[in-house]
Amino acid sequence: MKSIFDEIKDARTIGIAGHVRPDGDCVGSCLALYHYLKGNLPGNFVIDLYLETVPDKFQIIGGTNLIKQANTEGIIYDLFISLDSSSLDRLGFAQEYFDNARRTMNIDHHISNTNFALVNHVEEKASSACEVLFGLIEEEKIDLTIAKALYLGIIHDTGVFKHSNTSQKTMNIAGTLIAKGVPFSQMIDETFYLKSYIQNQILGRCLLESMLIMDGKCIVSSVNRKILDFYNAVPADLDGIIDQLRITQGIEVAILLYETDFHEYKVSMRANGMADVRKIAAYFGGGGHIKAAGCTMHGTLHDVVNNLTVHIEHQLS
Repeated sequence: MKSIFDEIKDARTIGIAGHVRPDGDCVGSCLALYHYLKGNLPGNFVIDLYLETVPDKFQIIGGTNLIKQANTEGIIYDLFISLDSSSLDRLGFAQEYFDNARRTMNIDHHISNTNFALVNHVEEKASSACEVLFGLIEEEKIDLTIAKALYLGIIHDTGVFKHSNTSQKTMNIAGTLIAKGVPFSQMIDETFYLKSYIQNQILGRCLLESMLIMDGKCIVSSVNRKILDFYNAVPADLDGIIDQLRITQGIEVAILLYETDFHEYKVSMRANGMADVRKIAAYFGGGGHIKAAGCTMHGTLHDVVNNLTVHIEHQLS
């Protein structure tokens, strides 16, 4: 696919969705595509964007008020576009709209993508869905609103250009977006580093209660429901903790677990060395990237950690 317009064809109603628990790349790519289509499609088009609740910090890019959580009109879309989702089930509640659409499109960068749409455009070497999308729209039609959305996705999926998925192409694209007027310092600070007092409290607790295992090659920390309830916190308040764990000296793999239900944990993993945490996450029904991945697991905290370490040891060997 050379451009988005190659595949729109006769569509008059278009739906857009990203994955559950939307992160920066998901929100950025979805809003960038929405604004691009709204600004460049001629005539009377219906364009709807569906996402789960978006973290407040992403409101800096504008347009989050346009996001829907339900299809109240009962529209069957001529075209439904999935962004930053490696599999159909990752669309959550929006899967229903995707399934009923007349034509479907899948734009992504995950190596684990299942090519679940009629048209699949997956660039496995791209840093982010936003990097993929940048290549599918005309550069001269990228205004400041679109540029901010694309930049958001790139900085969040590259960890502000420090992850191994950052390439020369990634940096060139980022430079192009900055030239459009993106307030890059503000966006990095406010969406990546800025934390509330409560978030810092939880971060401190996670670091204090973390433990080294596997001869110091792995660090683990966990957050149970009681802690979240005590701080009146939500999962989004845990952002950044796993990255702080990862940069502990001598660590090959960092693990953060938070309790989502009785004997149910959301697992986030980050790797520094040779470990491929994507393979570990995929074994347990999750996914992600070689150096950053996650899944949901069941059992006691010790059961979950023990099951993970078997696979981590295999990776490190």
